Amino acid sequence: MKWILSVLLALRLIAPPYAPAPGSETAPLEVAAPSAILIDAATGTVLFEQNADERREPASVTKVMTLLLVMEALDGGKIGWDDMVTASAAAAGKGGSQIYLEEGEQLSMDEMLKSVVVSSANDCATALAEHVAGSEAAFVGMMNERAAQLGMTNTHFVNCTGLDDQPEAKEHLTTARDVAVMSRELLRHERIRKYTTIWMDTVRGGQFGLSNTNKLVRFYEGTTGLKTGYTSTAGHCLSASAERDGIELIAVVLGCASSTERFSDAKAMLNWGFANYALARADLDLELTPVPVRLGRAASVQPELPDGGPILIRKEQRSAIRRELSLAPELDAPVERGQVIGSLRIYAGEELLRELDLTASADVPRLTFGEIWLRVLRAACGGG
Repeated sequence: MKWILSVLLALRLIAPPYAPAPGSETAPLEVAAPSAILIDAATGTVLFEQNADERREPASVTKVMTLLLVMEALDGGKIGWDDMVTASAAAAGKGGSQIYLEEGEQLSMDEMLKSVVVSSANDCATALAEHVAGSEAAFVGMMNERAAQLGMTNTHFVNCTGLDDQPEAKEHLTTARDVAVMSRELLRHERIRKYTTIWMDTVRGGQFGLSNTNKLVRFYEGTTGLKTGYTSTAGHCLSASAERDGIELIAVVLGCASSTERFSDAKAMLNWGFANYALARADLDLELTPVPVRLGRAASVQPELPDGGPILIRKEQRSAIRRELSLAPELDAPVERGQVIGSLRIYAGEELLRELDLTASADVPRLTFGEIWLRVLRAACGGG
């Protein structure tokens, strides 16, 4: 019976994507994970959720926040890409997944990051935390502060690894929704993708092999990351991201019964998302004509559309997308750059998807009394 169940789960993992059911807006989606969520990475829109706010242990998915803080420290210049990171006794003593750092051993920033992302190395995660903040405790304080900034209201970290090897680990909790939030933030750092898409690699001059714990990197088209996790109490967890046809999705599952189940559920959610959703742009082929300005030093001002970002739509809406442009027929000077002078509404049929302001691209000062008379005199004399 166990053999049959294993085969059925394996078949589910390699099953092809399914399309929306005929006559419905989206196909039904069922996952076995007790807690799950699927979001669009570009807009943050939730496409599917199941007990997404249930607080659970995340295991090594915790390292998404650890990696986010390291990337932000690198971008901010607090630490450098050329740094050598030294393993403390505390880092070298971490259990679970590791590359067996020795106390005092140094690895480059590149190899430390690679080891954390690819092999979920707890010793390297701790060494990086200490390198950023001086101690793991100080770093955990930063993790919780950053979580609050991101609106992760149901998250509390007690360590940088997700290990449950300390009494207070039972208070180390988050939710599928919060994991999706921090995963989206991490993916904003393009350089992290250099590591999250590695299948196999080595460190220590080729002497220690790494194999990605995220099997979707090898077996799911378009995978961009991100992080697995497992402890006996947390179960099998995963934050998985993938990109196809210009749309990137993030699928999070917590508390799965097996590793096969977490990959199967994540793949099912990603397949469902790619089958049913697409991105559209408001500014595609949009032509905006200048708006006349009365009594201005310039005769007109060019309207512009600030980047409103992509718009998430259901695929069946693509043929029904329409735009309504509203611009002031004329403006009175003075006009200030950034002043709202119109709007653009994006519809799918009768459904309003987004309304964007059109703004003036430049300042247009009002003519002075003397400048007005000078123009009148030039016109009377036939001048330009």
